[in-house]
Amino acid sequence: MNRVLQLQTKLKAKPFGMAIFSRILARMAPYFKTIKPRVIELRPNYMKASMQKRRAVHNHLKTVHAIASCNLCEFTAGICMEASIPKHRRWIPVGMEVAYLKKANTDLTAVCDLSDVNWDTCDHVKCDVSVKDTEGIEVVKAVITMKVSDKKKQ
Repeated sequence: MNRVLQLQTKLKAKPFGMAIFSRILARMAPYFKTIKPRVIELRPNYMKASMQKRRAVHNHLKTVHAIASCNLCEFTAGICMEASIPKHRRWIPVGMEVAYLKKANTDLTAVCDLSDVNWDTCDHVKCDVSVKDTEGIEVVKAVITMKVSDKKKQ
């Protein structure tokens, strides 16, 4: 079990454990803290996270700003990668395609499923992330391409 999943296991049973876990993960890349993401579910090859619609993430229409939703997508895909990739491998995002399908008028939930990835042979992983509002309507769809390679031997 990698360090992200170990930390989740350690904190999950504690009061406010998942909230604390979410804050720790958001600190991995401090920009993530701007959306205050919450981990809903995390296991190898699967991640579900959410963010609240609040004034700090609004655009001029008082809906969730497109870049805030992109931030949620990258958070979800990145943590999913981190929880899934074998210890001898590493990853880095190299591209992102985003479709804004509907205005985001509510809190948002993002899902990334990497169950089809062959971690031993891949050199790029396409992380499909679907973002839905509280009514289950898909408002954003993203494909984040991650470059995967073996860690350098020291």
